Amino acid sequence: MQLAVAADHAGFAMKQSLVAWLEKEGHQVENLGPPRPDPADDYPDVAVALCRKLQEGRVQRGILICGSGIGASVAANKMKGIRAGVAHDIYSAHQGVEHDDINVLCLGARIIGIEVAHELVRAFVAARFSGEERHQRRLNKVLALEKDCS
Repeated sequence: MQLAVAADHAGFAMKQSLVAWLEKEGHQVENLGPPRPDPADDYPDVAVALCRKLQEGRVQRGILICGSGIGASVAANKMKGIRAGVAHDIYSAHQGVEHDDINVLCLGARIIGIEVAHELVRAFVAARFSGEERHQRRLNKVLALEKDCS
């Protein structure tokens, strides 16, 4: 899968580890930085960079990492066409794709360790939107909200 991965300073170490692991797993990964941890790296900036790649169709999904995952999710969800979800458990990581068609997984590097992150990312990339009528109906309502509120 074509993935973009980005992090602020709090998620830097996890990002570096995940990028190497994802490439080893056979994924095409665009590491959107930062190249080194810097306290001036703010999650809205890296969220925009990652979400632009999705909006342009250059990647299929994205992984954003900050301290809690919450800030990255809030910022990403402001962008058109982005459905970002925080997951710190395996069920949410795959169910977010299967039911809600999320395209960005947000992780909290201060909440989970790297082994849990591997399992969450594995579940996220393996999942597919179910397309079931109830899930599609709900997604259509979310898409209408995005259109009406922008």
